[in-house]
Amino acid sequence: MKWTAADVEIYVKEKDYIDTALIPLIPITIADGAKAAASGGEFVQLIVHEAERQLKGRLFLFPPFTYFMSEQREELIRRLGDWTRQLMEHGMKHVFYVTCDRTWKEYENQLSGRLWMVPAIPLQDMDESYKQEVIREQTSQLLNFFISQWS
Repeated sequence: MKWTAADVEIYVKEKDYIDTALIPLIPITIADGAKAAASGGEFVQLIVHEAERQLKGRLFLFPPFTYFMSEQREELIRRLGDWTRQLMEHGMKHVFYVTCDRTWKEYENQLSGRLWMVPAIPLQDMDESYKQEVIREQTSQLLNFFISQWS
């Protein structure tokens, strides 16, 4: 399920079966590192969309939690905690965050959901078949992480 009117309509009818929220954490900047941040965000989005495609009916992919890299982490943790609390109050049993921003790893124990890191791989110069292989590999690892957390 994605954040679309059609999928939300299905979610409302089937929410007893959809117990997992997936939130991409996407850093942005217009300063140094903008290209790397955009590339990493693009990679995260490709992976979460593929995970959603494979787990449709169990997982709800929410819009990205987007933030400036210069924002105070404590404020980001508070805001993300608010998102997570709201989702859990409305029936989500599992909340997963996916990001390429390594800074989150330092704050993982302060997060209400489970964090999954993906490498910030620059895709723009990659051969299309290799890019698809990397996406499949990273998605497979993410799906295995979900399954281990669901047990």
